[in-house]
Amino acid sequence: MSRTYEILKKPLLTEKSLIERDNHNRYGFVVSKDASKGEIKTAVEKIFNVTVTKINTISVTGKTHRMGRFEGKRPDYKKAFVTLKEGDKIEVVEAASK
Repeated sequence: MSRTYEILKKPLLTEKSLIERDNHNRYGFVVSKDASKGEIKTAVEKIFNVTVTKINTISVTGKTHRMGRFEGKRPDYKKAFVTLKEGDKIEVVEAASK
Protein backbone atom coordinates (compact mmCIF):
# COMPACT_ATOMS: atom_id res chain seq x y z
CA MET A 1 0.00 0.00 0.00
CA SER A 2 2.83 2.42 0.76
CA ARG A 3 4.18 1.98 -2.80
CA THR A 4 0.84 3.28 -4.13
CA TYR A 5 1.37 6.66 -2.49
CA GLU A 6 5.05 6.86 -3.50
CA ILE A 7 4.27 6.61 -7.24
CA LEU A 8 2.35 9.89 -7.61
CA LYS A 9 4.53 12.79 -6.46
CA LYS A 10 2.46 15.87 -7.37
CA PRO A 11 -0.09 17.10 -9.91
CA LEU A 12 1.25 18.85 -12.99
CA LEU A 13 -0.41 22.28 -13.01
CA THR A 14 0.75 24.01 -16.18
CA GLU A 15 -1.25 26.00 -18.69
CA LYS A 16 -1.18 23.14 -21.18
CA SER A 17 -2.23 20.52 -18.63
CA LEU A 18 -5.18 22.67 -17.50
CA ILE A 19 -6.37 22.98 -21.13
CA GLU A 20 -6.04 19.20 -21.54
CA ARG A 21 -8.03 18.68 -18.34
CA ASP A 22 -10.87 20.91 -19.50
CA ASN A 23 -11.06 19.71 -23.12
CA HIS A 24 -10.11 16.03 -22.97
CA ASN A 25 -10.53 14.95 -19.31
CA ARG A 26 -6.74 14.31 -19.15
CA TYR A 27 -4.77 14.98 -15.95
CA GLY A 28 -1.00 15.37 -15.59
CA PHE A 29 1.16 14.09 -12.73
CA VAL A 30 4.84 14.03 -11.88
CA VAL A 31 5.50 10.38 -11.02
CA SER A 32 8.34 8.22 -9.74
CA LYS A 33 11.03 7.59 -12.38
CA ASP A 34 10.79 3.80 -12.05
CA ALA A 35 6.97 3.58 -12.15
CA SER A 36 5.36 1.61 -14.99
CA LYS A 37 2.09 2.47 -16.72
CA GLY A 38 0.31 -0.33 -14.87
CA GLU A 39 1.50 0.91 -11.49
CA ILE A 40 0.48 4.49 -12.35
CA LYS A 41 -2.99 3.31 -13.42
CA THR A 42 -3.46 1.31 -10.22
CA ALA A 43 -2.29 4.21 -8.05
CA VAL A 44 -4.60 6.79 -9.69
CA GLU A 45 -7.61 4.47 -9.57
CA LYS A 46 -6.98 3.53 -5.94
CA ILE A 47 -6.23 7.02 -4.59
CA PHE A 48 -8.86 9.05 -6.48
CA ASN A 49 -11.52 6.34 -7.05
CA VAL A 50 -11.80 6.93 -10.83
CA THR A 51 -11.51 4.77 -13.96
CA VAL A 52 -8.41 5.27 -16.13
CA THR A 53 -8.76 4.63 -19.88
CA LYS A 54 -5.33 5.68 -21.21
CA ILE A 55 -1.88 6.67 -19.92
CA ASN A 56 0.94 8.51 -21.71
CA THR A 57 4.34 8.81 -20.00
CA ILE A 58 7.26 11.11 -20.74
CA SER A 59 10.77 10.93 -19.26
CA VAL A 60 12.18 14.45 -19.03
CA THR A 61 15.93 15.06 -18.90
CA GLY A 62 16.93 17.88 -16.54
CA LYS A 63 18.54 20.95 -18.07
CA THR A 64 22.16 21.86 -17.44
CA HIS A 65 22.93 25.40 -16.32
CA ARG A 66 26.00 27.44 -15.47
CA MET A 67 26.71 30.12 -12.92
CA GLY A 68 30.09 31.57 -13.81
CA ARG A 69 32.57 28.74 -13.82
CA PHE A 70 30.27 26.37 -11.92
CA GLU A 71 28.04 23.96 -13.80
CA GLY A 72 25.00 22.17 -12.47
CA LYS A 73 22.11 20.05 -13.62
CA ARG A 74 18.45 19.99 -12.70
CA PRO A 75 17.13 16.54 -11.78
CA ASP A 76 15.52 14.19 -14.32
CA TYR A 77 11.85 13.38 -13.78
CA LYS A 78 8.94 11.52 -15.33
CA LYS A 79 5.50 12.89 -16.27
CA ALA A 80 2.31 10.90 -16.79
CA PHE A 81 -0.83 12.12 -18.53
CA VAL A 82 -3.85 10.08 -17.44
CA THR A 83 -7.10 10.06 -19.44
CA LEU A 84 -10.18 9.31 -17.36
CA LYS A 85 -13.52 7.74 -18.28
CA GLU A 86 -16.18 10.21 -19.41
CA GLY A 87 -17.88 11.71 -16.36
CA ASP A 88 -15.01 11.03 -13.91
CA LYS A 89 -12.90 13.85 -12.51
CA ILE A 90 -10.30 14.37 -9.81
CA GLU A 91 -11.54 16.91 -7.25
CA VAL A 92 -8.14 17.62 -5.64
CA VAL A 93 -6.59 18.78 -8.91
CA GLU A 94 -9.70 20.82 -9.77
CA ALA A 95 -9.47 22.70 -6.46
CA ALA A 96 -5.69 23.25 -6.62
CA SER A 97 -5.84 24.93 -10.03
CA LYS A 98 -8.32 27.65 -9.00
